[in-house]
Amino acid sequence: MAILGVDDFKSKLVGGGARANMFKVTCNFPSYAQGDVELSSFMIKGAQFPSSVVAPVPVLFRGRQLQLAGDRTFEPVSLTVINDTGFEVRNAFERWMNGISEHNNNTGQSNPTDYMADIIIEQLNKQGEVTKTYDIRGCFPTNLSTIELSYDSENTIEEFTVELQVQYWESGTTS
Repeated sequence: MAILGVDDFKSKLVGGGARANMFKVTCNFPSYAQGDVELSSFMIKGAQFPSSVVAPVPVLFRGRQLQLAGDRTFEPVSLTVINDTGFEVRNAFERWMNGISEHNNNTGQSNPTDYMADIIIEQLNKQGEVTKTYDIRGCFPTNLSTIELSYDSENTIEEFTVELQVQYWESGTTS
């Protein structure tokens, strides 16, 4: 077997490889959250492609384990958001969570179609074209992180994270 060299590797790295900083997130808020989809697309500075897990089901047989495929589960997705001076994106997430469970009386939306929304994460190439799409279905926020404030923080912009539960996701290639 021949040892492949750097030129062989370079010829396989078409487009220079997918870049972790070339992406776009479209967060479709429920109507009552009144979220600005375009603004949130600019302010979401970090995300990850979703994961899924097919759990094994061990079946014992004469001292051995046969591993069978079990049910699929979907891990939460976390977004990192740059805070704008008007708190518009954070306010939308707060309204979304408050619509699910109000702060003072623990009431809120009970129909999942009223409080769940879809999020789309797109990988972009260096020309800004979409090369991979993940449509994350039935999301809702369960954790809105703190925003750290400190006199010691210089030359920084506030940011926060949002953890969203996921029902399932679909993957597609558009180019």
